[in-house]
Amino acid sequence: MSAVIPAPRLLNFLALLGCIAAMAGALYLQHVDGLEPCPLCIFQRVGVMAAALVLLVASLHGPKRIGVRLYGLLTALAAIGGGAVAIRHIWLQSLPADEVPACGPGLEYMMDVFPMQNVIQQVLAGSGECAEMDWAFMGLSLPAWSLVVFSGLLLLALIQIFRPLPR
Repeated sequence: MSAVIPAPRLLNFLALLGCIAAMAGALYLQHVDGLEPCPLCIFQRVGVMAAALVLLVASLHGPKRIGVRLYGLLTALAAIGGGAVAIRHIWLQSLPADEVPACGPGLEYMMDVFPMQNVIQQVLAGSGECAEMDWAFMGLSLPAWSLVVFSGLLLLALIQIFRPLPR
């Protein structure tokens, strides 16, 4: 017996709800628990929001054939980008204390002073604040949970890209 895959529109909507839940959790940790996001956390949030935007449009549009695959591809790109940042963040958190990069200026300051290309390079290089592990749930840090979210989004995107569609 083959597994039943929900309709493309429903799958997009369910993934959108997952993005909303992930952002709600991040905002709860920031505004209720006082856990300020580091620059890499902010970039991961951008990845979730990019995927959510694509999924929202896909849910509202409800495309047929090629559109399902196009929205799946755009969702996959957002998930891969966000997942790559999460992997970098996890790696920084795993470094021994003597190998952690020094703390740099805040993201707001960098955005005001440096060109965007330099900001992206500096953020992805990481800093001491990105290496701190201030929160964990079930043994996983926040960037590890972000990677779980991005992996789920990528899986759903791949389902959309490769699913059989009626002619």
